[in-house]
This record gives sequence, C-alpha cells and structure tokens, in this order.
Amino acid sequence: MSSRGSMMFVLHAHLPYVNHPADSSFLEENWFFEAVAETYVPIISSLERLAAEGIRPGIAVSISPTLGAMLENEELEKKMAFYLESRLELIEKELVRAKDNPALFKTVKLYQKLYEDAAALMHKYSGDLITPLKALQHAGQIEIITTSATHAVLPLMTRPEAVRAQLAVAAEDYLDRFNRKPSGFWLPECAYEPRLNSYLKLSGFSYIFTESHAVEFAGAAAPGGVYAPYRTTNGLGLFARDAASSREVWSSKFGYPGDPAYREFYRDFGYDGELEYIKPYLGSDGARRPLGLKYHRITGSGADLAAKQYYDPELAMARVEAHASDFLARRMAQTDEYYAARGTRPLIVSCYDAELFGHWWFEGPAFLETVIRKIRVERLPLQFVTPSEYLNSCQEPREITPGVSSWGENGYFDPWVNETNDFIYDAVYAATDKMIETANRFRNQDLPSLNLRALNQAARETLLSQSSDWAFLLYIGSHSQYAKGRLEDHAAAAIKLLGEVIEKKVDEAALNELEQRNNLFPRLDFRVFASVSKF
Repeated sequence: MSSRGSMMFVLHAHLPYVNHPADSSFLEENWFFEAVAETYVPIISSLERLAAEGIRPGIAVSISPTLGAMLENEELEKKMAFYLESRLELIEKELVRAKDNPALFKTVKLYQKLYEDAAALMHKYSGDLITPLKALQHAGQIEIITTSATHAVLPLMTRPEAVRAQLAVAAEDYLDRFNRKPSGFWLPECAYEPRLNSYLKLSGFSYIFTESHAVEFAGAAAPGGVYAPYRTTNGLGLFARDAASSREVWSSKFGYPGDPAYREFYRDFGYDGELEYIKPYLGSDGARRPLGLKYHRITGSGADLAAKQYYDPELAMARVEAHASDFLARRMAQTDEYYAARGTRPLIVSCYDAELFGHWWFEGPAFLETVIRKIRVERLPLQFVTPSEYLNSCQEPREITPGVSSWGENGYFDPWVNETNDFIYDAVYAATDKMIETANRFRNQDLPSLNLRALNQAARETLLSQSSDWAFLLYIGSHSQYAKGRLEDHAAAAIKLLGEVIEKKVDEAALNELEQRNNLFPRLDFRVFASVSKF
C-alpha cells in the first residue's frame, strides 16, 4: 500500500557530563548507569533486532557531545561494568527471597534479563555503545545528529562568540566520533531565535528542529503548519514538532505512560528494602538511593505509593500492543485528514527525550519497536523517514521566519531563567566574558605547552558552566546543591586558569586534576572563543 504520509521519530539522547574518577560510588554518576541499562541498551538492541529482520527503523537519534564523551570514557565503562555486576548479584538474592511470591518472582526475572542483556551488549562492544550506533548509521538504518557542545540554551548565550564556540565544538566532536560531518542539529530544549540561523549555517548544519509554535506563529507563510518542512532565509532546513504525537507518548497524565498496568517509577527497592540487606548495593555513604529495581505498577491515578500493586510484565506488554495500535491509528487519522483537506502527504515529526523510553517509561523501548514493526507487518500506509532523506526527496521547502520559542514550560525560556536560578548567570557570563577576552589576547601567540593546556582547559570549564542542566535542576529542585556546585566550580576554574596564564603562574597539579576529571573534547583549541576579526 502506498504511503499517505511520513513519520519522523527523533530521539534526543543527552546527559550532563558527570565524571568523578576519584570517587567509586558518586551518586550523580548513577544517572549515566541507569540510562545505559534502561534506555540506551534496550533501544540499541531494538534497532539491531529490527535491522536483522529486514525492518528498517528509519529514526533519527541525537547524541549530545557530553553523552558521547561519557559513553567513550574508560573509567565510566569500568564503573558501568561494576554497576551491572552488583545489580545482578542483588537480583540473585532477590530470586531466592521471591521464590514463594509468583508475582514478585516474575518481575525479578524480568530485571535479571534486563541487566544480563545490558552486560552482554556492553561486552559485545567492549563497553563502547557508540560502535553499534555508528554501524546502524553506516548501514542506513538510522541517522545520527548532534546538539550544542554542553547542551547550552543558545538564545541565553549573550555573546556571539559563545554561540559559535558551542556549535563549532559540537561539529568537530561529531566528526571525530562518527567519522563524517553532521547534517542535523538538535536545538537544546528546542530553544530557537533568529540570531542562530547564520551561526548554524556557518558551522555546517543543514537542518534543525523547533517547537510547534515557532512555525505556527509564522501564519500564512507556513500554510502546511507543522506538517511540512521549511527553510530560513539563509537556507537552513527546519522541522517543527507535532504536539499531538508527542503528548500521547510524553505525558504521564494524558498519554500512554500513565496507564495503570505500566511500571511505577517512583517506588524503588532502594527505599523499600531492609537497609542492612541492600546496604552493599548503596553508595559508600550507606544512604538510601534508587537501585533501579521497581516492583510495582502505577495501579491507578491517586494511588498512594504504599498501595501500589505488583507489576505484571504480561499485562504491561498487552498494553504496549494496544497503545502502539492506537498511536498508529491516530497518526493515520492525522494523515487522512490532512490529505483530504490539502491533497498533499503530511510529515509528522515526533520528538522525544530518549531517556523517556526505558528509564522513565519502562515499556517505552518495547512501544517504539512495536510501532516500527507494525507499520511493516501490517502494511500500514505510513513510512518512517530520516530528516536528511526527507529533505533530499521533497520539493524546495517554503521560506519562513520562525518565531522565538522552546519546548520548555510556557513555550519560551522560563525553566532556565527564573527566580530559582537566575543568580547563576552572573558566574556563567563572567567566565564567558573572561574566556573571550583572554582568547583574543593570546590567539596569535606561540604559547608554552603548560599555558596552552591551561587555556584549553579553561575553554572546557567555560563550556561546561553553560550547560542547561544546571539551571533546570535548580528549577525543579532536584540535586540542586550538586547543580549549583558544578556550575560555580566550572566558572571559578575557568577564571582561575585564565588568571594564572596571564600572570604566568599556572598551577600544574591543579590543572592535571581538572584535565583528568573534565577530559572531554580532547582536540579543543581555546581560540574557538576568539572574536571574529574585523578589518
């Protein structure tokens, strides 16, 4: 059956750079371990399984440079292996404890398979999950794109030098990691303003993604609404997010993830288990923390955590099947309605944080795989397309002037600039200004090796201070002290290093420690922060 419309799935995979080599059990490093075991491995496994069956996934995956660096960090790979081993050890004990409880035993067995699969895939690729992603892209199964160097909200970067640095470092990082130049760019938080167009184009990017109202506010200039691609005045391609298909998957209140049969995220064995029993699997401080073993289902809206019922994997998978069918039926209704009204085939752009699939919505990877497989098996009149292949096959997109926007709360930049976090920008902007000033001062000088290392590390610290994650964590009140400390430490380290270079008194021991901990962007040159020369 011929296609009545196209679908574009975009999974944005990102974590802030967290690397504490001197600590064997740093709490925030668990963000990475949980995402690998619950999201990245299941998604890669699904993509490989589909490809092996001759079903092309045809999705786009955005890998942030900070996440890419963590996936290639050998120390984190060792810690990841220990994390999986410790979970499997605990699960062996749990199988004994649950032997007389069939409902619990079934779920423990599910976790055993989850962690065994993660360990097997990590072993298969020697701990490097970039390798299978590269192979999938090389085979034409998926398209991989990038985002800004440290996931900075680009419209909040007041200096053009900072925007250029975030983009240039990201482009170079992608080339080093994936052995080709990037085509697409995921705007962090879908945060757009027209000033970015020229910088994105100059950095070699061909297209971006925006929130829906960036296009909707263009009015008559965008007659296809969010169901068509567009281009900016300088030829940058633009896709707008479809709110309906995103809400159904994203929202725990109105969408599929809130189904009573699905796993309850907030009840974890790290808080339910007897402390002495689980203590060997907690951090070195012995404090309770999530262990990833969540034995209960959502049960019903408003149900107290203590009243949650045991999770039933078979019941949950039946709901996955039903929700995948419902999702596709809704997409076909969208395409039919659009085609009937306009006589052209629409493009539905569905954008999600990758970590939603598996980590937050445990059944998400199964849902994704089921959706892709159903289109092929049931010969549905839909097709998955990657951004580049769509732009290469469609007519020249209309030119529009998109509106300022983001996918954050209230549609603009409120989550990243508000009364809970606006104080951070004094430190961020001070470090950025000092970095630009010093880069201009030394850009044409031959520098001693130690000074060059210090300037390059200052550039890393400056970039890390600009991450959107610190402001967001402060806004939602999660890991606030860690976020505040990280931001202030990066900004202070940058200013200290720059001052030491100017005074010719670089503390090499302190520099060594920073280089070991914040060791991303190995080819970074501080001159990326220099201002454009004017003649």
